[in-house]
Formats: sequence, C-alpha cells, structure tokens
Amino acid sequence: MTPPTRTQVAIIGAGPSGLLLGQLLARAGIDAVILERQSGDYVLARIRAGILEQVCIDLMDEAGVGERMHREGLVHGGFEILWNNQRHRVDMNRLTGGKNVMVYGQTELTRDLMDARRAAGLPTVYEAAKVAVHGFDTSSPRVTYEKDGLAHEIRCDFVAGCDGFHGVCRASVPRGALVEYEKVYPFGWLGLLADTPPVSDELIYVNSARGFALCSMRSRTRSRYYVQVPLTDRVEEWTDDAFWQELRLRLDDEARDRLATGPSIEKSIAPLRSFVTEPMRFGRLFLAGDAGHIVPPTGAKGLNLAATDVKYLSSALIEHYAERSDAGIDAYSARCLARIWRAERFSWWFTTLMHRFPDDGPITAKFQHAELDYLLHSEAGSRTIAENYVGLPLDFGQPAGRAA
Repeated sequence: MTPPTRTQVAIIGAGPSGLLLGQLLARAGIDAVILERQSGDYVLARIRAGILEQVCIDLMDEAGVGERMHREGLVHGGFEILWNNQRHRVDMNRLTGGKNVMVYGQTELTRDLMDARRAAGLPTVYEAAKVAVHGFDTSSPRVTYEKDGLAHEIRCDFVAGCDGFHGVCRASVPRGALVEYEKVYPFGWLGLLADTPPVSDELIYVNSARGFALCSMRSRTRSRYYVQVPLTDRVEEWTDDAFWQELRLRLDDEARDRLATGPSIEKSIAPLRSFVTEPMRFGRLFLAGDAGHIVPPTGAKGLNLAATDVKYLSSALIEHYAERSDAGIDAYSARCLARIWRAERFSWWFTTLMHRFPDDGPITAKFQHAELDYLLHSEAGSRTIAENYVGLPLDFGQPAGRAA
C-alpha cells in the first residue's frame, strides 16, 4: 500500500454532483479529492438530462463555470402539452412572475466542470477500483481504493457520496440506519439523440392513446426524443426507422410535418422509478444526487435536485471550516428532503398524468382527460404546473434558524 494521504473532503463520484461540489469547495479554499470508478471519457459519454432550473444555473455561475452555458444554453419561458390532438402552451414565464428554465445538456455541464478542475490542477482519480468508505461514524473517516495495481488510502474529515444509485456510499450504510422508499413504473423511455433541428422551439410533452412521448433538444441543431415503451422491450429491437415512425404516430399533424429525422447518435431505454433514502447524512458521510434519490425524468428534476443537495452541502462544509459551526451539517438531511419530496410528488403526478399504464382500464384515460381539461383551461391549474416545473426557491422547507 502507498502511504496514506490527507484531504478535508473525499468526494466519491465525478458526475455533475461530485464535480460541482469539488468546484465550490475549491473556490472556498477547502481541499477535496474526487474518486471515480469510470474513465473520464465514459463519464462524458453518458447521455442525461438537459433542463436546468435557476438553482442549477446560479450554482454554475457561483462555481465560476457558467460562461459557455450562458452563451450556448437555450432559455425557455414555456413548454407545450399535446393532448387530444391539440397543443396547449404552459407559459411558465408569465405564470411564475418571470421564471424560466435553460436547455443545456448535462454532458456539456459536466465537460465545463471537468475542464475547470483540470485547469486548476485539482486532484481527480479516474478508474479508481474497489473504492470503500470506512469510519464515517467516527471523527476520522477513511476511503480506500486501488489504482494501477496499487492500494491507496485517503484520510479525511468528511465523505461526500455523489456516486449514484448503484454507488458504494449508500451501500456502505448499515441497513438499519436508513429507510428506502421506492416505486418502479411498468414502462421505460426509449430515447434517441440525433443531429437534427428540433421539431419545435420549446419542449412538447405528449399524452396520446399510444403512450407518452417527449420532443426535447440539446441545441438548435441536436434533438432528443423519447417514446414510452414496455419494460420488456430491448433497444436492439428498435431500428431508427421504427422509432421515427412510432414518434410520428404520437404527434399532431403540424409536428409530423416539421419533424426532421436522421441517424441516431445514441439510443437507449431508461426505466422509470421514484426512490428516496432517509436520512441523507450518516455521521460524516453525506449522500447527494442519485445516491440519495431518483425521480422519473418526466418533471426534469433529477439534475436540479442534485444541484440543490450540492448547494446545501457545500454551504454546510464551508460554514464548518470558516465559522466552526455545524448548524448546516446538522440540518443538511432535513433541508434536502423537504425539497426532494416536493419534487418527487410532482414527478410522480406528472408521470401518472401523461403515461398509459398497462393495467389501467378505460376509466383512467377518462380521468386523465378530465384533469388535463381542467389544468390546461384554468389559470390556477396551469400555474400549478408552471410553478412546479420551474422549481422551488432555494430556501423552501429549510428548518427554522440559520440557513445553510
């Protein structure tokens, strides 16, 4: 084994959560090492979300990496819901007093953070094997891993588990110390990425008799489309032509006429689930992002919830080192969970509203019809959708006392 090294915060996972946390801590003068089991190229190859709420936009600016995002990101003040063969626009900007979202792919956000960390010479260990966390219920946590056949140990003050749903951090917590809530949906999203102009300037969410669809984008020249498929489907069974044909059948006439098709850059099927772990802190180990919660992608909340976790955690750690106060650390889990459950509720509700469930009878379609009729023809109903979609203010649900 190589001699142990020392850092203040060991961050497990070099996805957006871990990289963003590392950048915020570095700007506050706090040392952190990031460990990632995959290669940097693998991390960048993952195709993920592309809708940023204001909290995520602000954090990128706070981390000093927002320049390209503002230059290339697409600001959206609304989106459309296609239902009953008619499109209805939800004017988020008007209904929420001027709030918007931004289309900027998670891959690009991750690239910006990776480039900034590399330029600053901050330590990131990619392809770290057999990562394990130890002693997080004591005052002296440790992280061990292997790299290039050598065993390494990092001694630290805190461990940030930003290593995703299948990561080691949550799995290291004794089963009796946490409660897990989960709902698995009986369908997935077949997604296709293509270098074609988007079918619309804004996103189109589709409730059709054939199932849900979503017309999204990553830029003005790159589109991202999804169709609801059974969990039994395999991506190899779907040719590009079959995908485009099925998407057309779920769109209205105008969108069908405008749809530009082309070869896929990436195609995959993502299962949908709702998942929350309580609590999100165990001694000196903190969970953030997908390590602690998963939301269906319908509400575009996953990355934005992760950003909120990172904001609360970075603020708590900065407060600990700068002011010798653990108020933010002690409030971290409750603060995060207040926002998480609100977002989980919206994502579950929006998923239920827009999808066809295999065991539902004709009455469920009637319920959806009635609810969409109310929501889309009512100022109050449309405002409900808009307020939830653009995201909560950062201080929502904070415990009384000092904010972290």
